[in-house]
Amino acid sequence: MIYNQYGKTGARVSAVGFGGMRFDTSIPNEGNAELLPYAFSKGINYFDTAPGYCDDKSEDIFGIALKQMANIRDEFYVTSKGMPADFDTADKARKAVEKSLKRLNVDKLDFYHVWCIRDIEQYHLAMKKGGQYEGLVKCRDEGLIDNIVVSTHLPGDKVSVLLEKSDFEGVLLGVNILNFLYRWEGVQAACDAGLGVVAMNPLSGGIIPKHEEKLAFLAGASETPTEAALRFNISCPQITVTLLGITTTGHIDTACRIADNCRPFTQADIDRVKANVSENMDSICTGCGYCTPHCDQHIPVADYMQCYNEKLLAGKTDKEMLEVMTFNHEWGLLADAEATAKECTQCGKCQEACTQHLNITERLEHLAKWEKTAGIG
Repeated sequence: MIYNQYGKTGARVSAVGFGGMRFDTSIPNEGNAELLPYAFSKGINYFDTAPGYCDDKSEDIFGIALKQMANIRDEFYVTSKGMPADFDTADKARKAVEKSLKRLNVDKLDFYHVWCIRDIEQYHLAMKKGGQYEGLVKCRDEGLIDNIVVSTHLPGDKVSVLLEKSDFEGVLLGVNILNFLYRWEGVQAACDAGLGVVAMNPLSGGIIPKHEEKLAFLAGASETPTEAALRFNISCPQITVTLLGITTTGHIDTACRIADNCRPFTQADIDRVKANVSENMDSICTGCGYCTPHCDQHIPVADYMQCYNEKLLAGKTDKEMLEVMTFNHEWGLLADAEATAKECTQCGKCQEACTQHLNITERLEHLAKWEKTAGIG
């Protein structure tokens, strides 16, 4: 395993991080909890979770595992998160930290994220007098957390705004082999500021493993596109931790094998990727699902966006998209949909919640037209 210094904190963290967002919630929490000590045995010492992950089971799963790992607590790092809108006062922020500590069965959090900054207004909300950040500073002073960090989905050129006052020790942001051309400015700004840089969505929310044939250009000799994507992030000197959503021991084994045998991308590798990556790649929905709960019409928005990915990834024609929609309504993502795209009222709530700032309502219009032509709904 490769280990990197996390900014100026003194923490020596594994280049592969355990992301607690992809547990298999169909099995008992105890079964999922077994993944954490297994990951640690392979060299992973950075464990990231948040309230709400995996139907709000992730922190509890972590808690089962971390209680079992209590005798080696000083050998790994634990993170959690809180959104400014949910914890908009210092008191609420403290209670959120205390709740996470209790669920995780730890006495302190090594890193705590001001979570999911999608626009500058949310940053200002977190930083207001008597707000979340003030509460986190008090928690840090009392030893409940060690480092205050930030998670953001701002475009690369705006990430520097969060760094101007040196409020944070590190930044968690989405960057991968498909979108790095459009996100790299944020990575470089954080690195230049001497902060830890944690990269989420290294596999573009699972898009890369699902579409390996279409994305074959990513891979070098003797590797799959998925392996190439992990190698790209893990080998980047500007990235401290590559955060991988873990579902199986196989995911851990693959990532650790790549880290153990990591060779950086050459300029020829990067040129090959650049020649094939289009701007569409920065517009692919990563399936985080934050949009769907905001739809008053009960449209499975995230599932529809996964269907639209077919248009972006493969450049499918309108005729081909009719086949995509028919298949997904009969057998795929939309088979159990409560509502169809035509029922969108364009209220914009899903779009406001989108971490990638995608034009969801416009996409739903296109999807509704394909459904209508295909005789769906």
